[in-house]
Amino acid sequence: MQNASSHIEKKLLPVLGMTCAACAVSVESMLQHTPGVQSASVNFANQTATVTYESDKVAPIQLQEVIRGIGYDLVIEEANKEAVQAAAAEAQYRILRKRTIGASLLSVPLVIIGMFFMNMPYANWIMMALATPVVFYFGRSFFIHAYKQASHGKANMDTLVALSTGIAWLFSTFNTLFPSFWHDRGLHAHVYFESAAVIIAFISLGKLLEEKAKSNTSSAIRKLMGLQPQTVMQVQPNGDTLEIPISQVQTGDRLLVKPGDRIPVDGVVSEGSSFVDESMISGEPVAVSKNINDTVFTGTMNQKGSFIITAQKVGSETVLARIIAMVQEAQGSKAPVQRIVDRIAGIFVPVVIGIAILTLIVWSFSGTDNAFIYGLLNAVTVLVIACPCALGLATPTAIMVGIGKGAENNMLIRDAEALELAQRIDAVVLDKTGTITEGKPEVTGIHQTVNTTEAADLGLLLGIEHKSEHPLAEAITRYLQQKNIQIIHPDSFESITGKGVTAVYQGENYWVGNRLLMSEAGIQIGRDTEQQVAAWEQQARTVIYYAGPNGMIATVAIADQIKQGSAAAIQSLRKSGIEVYMLTGDNKASAAAIARETGISEYKAEVLPADKAAFIQLLQSQGKTVAMVGDGINDSHAMAQADVSMAMGKGSDIAMDVAKITLIGSDLGSIPKVIHLSRHTVKTIRQNLFWAFIYNLIGIPIAAGVLYPSTGFLLDPMIAGAAMALSSVSVVSNSLRLKWKTLHL
Repeated sequence: MQNASSHIEKKLLPVLGMTCAACAVSVESMLQHTPGVQSASVNFANQTATVTYESDKVAPIQLQEVIRGIGYDLVIEEANKEAVQAAAAEAQYRILRKRTIGASLLSVPLVIIGMFFMNMPYANWIMMALATPVVFYFGRSFFIHAYKQASHGKANMDTLVALSTGIAWLFSTFNTLFPSFWHDRGLHAHVYFESAAVIIAFISLGKLLEEKAKSNTSSAIRKLMGLQPQTVMQVQPNGDTLEIPISQVQTGDRLLVKPGDRIPVDGVVSEGSSFVDESMISGEPVAVSKNINDTVFTGTMNQKGSFIITAQKVGSETVLARIIAMVQEAQGSKAPVQRIVDRIAGIFVPVVIGIAILTLIVWSFSGTDNAFIYGLLNAVTVLVIACPCALGLATPTAIMVGIGKGAENNMLIRDAEALELAQRIDAVVLDKTGTITEGKPEVTGIHQTVNTTEAADLGLLLGIEHKSEHPLAEAITRYLQQKNIQIIHPDSFESITGKGVTAVYQGENYWVGNRLLMSEAGIQIGRDTEQQVAAWEQQARTVIYYAGPNGMIATVAIADQIKQGSAAAIQSLRKSGIEVYMLTGDNKASAAAIARETGISEYKAEVLPADKAAFIQLLQSQGKTVAMVGDGINDSHAMAQADVSMAMGKGSDIAMDVAKITLIGSDLGSIPKVIHLSRHTVKTIRQNLFWAFIYNLIGIPIAAGVLYPSTGFLLDPMIAGAAMALSSVSVVSNSLRLKWKTLHL
C-alpha cells in the first residue's frame, strides 16, 4: 500500500554516455531497481530518462550515483540541463571523431602489411606497434563499457568488440613474442593485429555516424526556448522603462513591446495597437490585429506598432512553455529504438563465448596430437569469425545509402527509425497552410465595376495599400506592382481598426476594407459585384472592397494558393490505401474549399496545436502508424507525437528540427517517395542481417571444427579473418544496390 506521506515526483533527466540501445536498457533497468523509484523509462533517441520516484526515499543525487556506477551519468541540475547535455554530446562527438581518425590512420598500414608484406623483416613487431594504440587507446572505451556491463551481468556490442579484438591482440602478441611455440609443433605462428585494428576502426566509424545523427535531437527544444526574449522593457509607475531579465517578470507587470520584438510573456494589451504574427500558435500566415484587452502569447512576433501589455502568465505557465513541455513529453514517451543487432548481442555474445570455451574443452579431451593447441587455435578462430563487423555494418550502411538516396530526391532523413517506420504508414495527417498550400496570401482576382476601368483607379489603390500595415494589403501591393501599375499617393491616410482604411485624394474620400466599412460609408454594392463576391466566397476567398466618391470601384479576391502537385500527391497516397487527413487552424469554409480541390474527404478546421496531437493519438489508439506533415511551430507537438514526422523544407526551423524527415522544396509528392524508399531500405537491412547471421551460423560451427571428424578439415584462423572481411564487403555491396533504385510517386 502506498505511504500517504510519500511525495511523488516525476522528472525528465538527460543521460550522458549512452552509445547503443542496450545501454538505454541497462540504465533503465538500474533505475527501475533503485529503492524509491516507481517507474523509469529511458529514451536512447533523445538521451533522456523519465523517472517517477518517491522524494522522501530517494533523491536525484542518489539516482546519479547509481547510474555513474555502471559508466553513465545523469544531469540533475535544474538550471541549464539542456545546455549541459548539448555540451556533453558535443564533447563526446569530438572524442569519437578523434578516435575514429586515429584508428583509421593506423589501420591502413596494418592492412597493407598484413596483406602484401607479411614476410618483410620485423613485420609482426611493426604490426604490433601499430595495433596496440588502436586497440588499447583509441578502442579503450569498448573495454571499459564491456567491463562495466559484465560487472552487472549484462552484455552488448561493446562486449563482443572487446572480446574479439582483445583475444586477437593477445593471441597475436603471444605469437610475435614466442613464435617458436608453434614452430616446434610444426605450425605457423599466425597474427591477427590487422583484424583487431580494423574492427575498432569500423565500429568507431559506425558510432561516430550514429552520434552525429543524434546530435540535433535537442536543438528543437533549444530553439523553442530561444523564442522567448532574455530581457524585457518594464514600464515603471512614472512611465519610464527599465530593462530587466525575463526571470524577474511577475504577473501584473506592464511591459513595452516594440516593433519587431517577440512577446515576452502571455498577457493582454493595455495600451496601443499593432498586428502580431501568431503563426507559431495558429499556423496561419495572416497577422492578427491586436487592440486594448486582446490576448497576446509568448514568442509571437509583433510587427509594426508598439503597445504595452499586462503580464498574465509567466514562466512555465505560458503557452510557449506548455508547447515545449508537450514536445519534450511526446519525444520522451516513445520506446527506445531497439536496434536488432543490440538486442541479439545480449544472447549472441555469451553463446559465442560458450562455443569458444566448449571448443577448447572438447578438443583438449579429443585424444588427438597437440589437442590443446588445436583447441586453442579453433577457439580463437571462433572468436575471430564471430566478429560483429557484418552485424555492425548491416544497418548503418543501408541507412547511409538510403539517406543519400533520399537527399538526391529532396528528402532529408534524420535516422533509421524514420526509415524503418515509414514503410508501415497507413495514415497521413497534413497541415493546410504552408503544407498543402503555399502559406502566404496572394491576389487571385480583381473585379472592377463597369464605369471604373482606368489604371489610375488601381494606382490610387496601390498608394493606399502601400501605406497600410495589414498583411492582406501587402498581398495587394505585391500584385499591383507586378502588374506595373503606377503608384498614386493619397494626400492623407487613416487606419480603422478591424475594418480597413480611409484616404483622401484631391479632396475626395476613398475607402479600402471589409463589407462593414462599406456599409458604414454608405457605399452601395451593385448586383454584378454581389454575384462575383458570392462566387469568391464559395471558393473560400477573402474579399477586399475598394470604393470612392462615386461608389464601388473594385473588389479584390485573396487566397492562399494550393501548391502545384499537392492534389496529385494526395491522390497517389489514397490509391495506395493510405488514409489522408487535413487539420488546420483556419476557418471551416477555407478548409472545405481546400479539401474539395485536393480530394481530401477527412478534415478538421479551427483546431489548436494540442488538438492536432490528440487527433494523432486517437489514430494511433486505433492501431494506425501515423505520419504528420507540417511546416510551423504550431505543428511541432503533433509532429513529435506522430510515428513519423515530416517537415516542409520552407517551414520553420523548429518544425524541421522536430521532424525526422524534411521535404526540401515543400513538394508533397515526396511523401509517397519516402514510403517507397523506406520499403527498399528496410528490405536491404533485413537482407544484410540475414546474410550476416547466416555467415555466423555457418562459419562458427566450421571454425569450431565440426567438419574435422568427417572430412579432416580445420578452418585456418587467417581464412576466418578473410571470411569475416568478405562478409562485411557483401553487406556493404548489397547496401550500395539501393543507389540504383528508382523512387515512384
